[in-house]
Amino acid sequence: MAFITSNLSPRIGTRIETDHATLLSGEKSAGIRELLELRGVLIFPVINFTDEEQMQFSRTLGALVDQGEKGLYKVTLDAKITPTAEYLRGTVLWHFDGFSDDVPARASILTARKTSPIGGQTEFANTYAAYDDLPEERKQALSKLRVVHTMAATQRDVFHNAPAEMQQRWASFPPKVQPLVWTHRSGRKSLLLGSSADWIEGMDKAEGRALLDELLAWTTQPKFVYRHEWQVGDMVIWDNCGTMHRVEAYPSDSGRMMHRTTLVGEEPIA
Repeated sequence: MAFITSNLSPRIGTRIETDHATLLSGEKSAGIRELLELRGVLIFPVINFTDEEQMQFSRTLGALVDQGEKGLYKVTLDAKITPTAEYLRGTVLWHFDGFSDDVPARASILTARKTSPIGGQTEFANTYAAYDDLPEERKQALSKLRVVHTMAATQRDVFHNAPAEMQQRWASFPPKVQPLVWTHRSGRKSLLLGSSADWIEGMDKAEGRALLDELLAWTTQPKFVYRHEWQVGDMVIWDNCGTMHRVEAYPSDSGRMMHRTTLVGEEPIA
């Protein structure tokens, strides 16, 4: 079968139509990795991979993070299936994965097993493109700033009036300082934002919060965003080093189920 690509918007998102054998062979892996960095998100509509095929395909792109069941993590709000379901409620906010890591995950591959009748769509924002479109003087000013990321920041806007025990669990995760602008080995730069970004070092808290909110609004404007309407069997890959993502809120008892594999990080934040 041919390997057909079509861009879904000018700044982010590419649809790929091909067959199982082509993807599992690894013959297109280098091109897929290049396209992923360029476009941020790749969509394989109703490819209907099994778990074994998803893991095999993922390994053609890189090493897998040891998570879930032999590298496959079940994304669900059902705590009986996924013990970390409580923290997943925070994924309705814009974020990147691994804010506390020196080398965050390279990318994630997500397959829809069951969708929700209400909500559950996923949005992605291109943080490379958002940086590129900033005025030059703004880029220079932002390049000097460092941001403190915390677990509490990813949760407090979801769990209002959280009990002390819950707040203590959040506080058990140490804060992590990261640059606001990530200078990649390729020479490209991206904004490092999201719900985990709590305050800016050396800046008045209110002033820093206002700046972070302003930049988040800039980065998530429609021209930088792709919104995916899931069908069962869809597979989506996103570049965790150059995008943010969030899920639209859905009922916890909807049964929504996504199976995720994650590629080991390859580049430290700098």
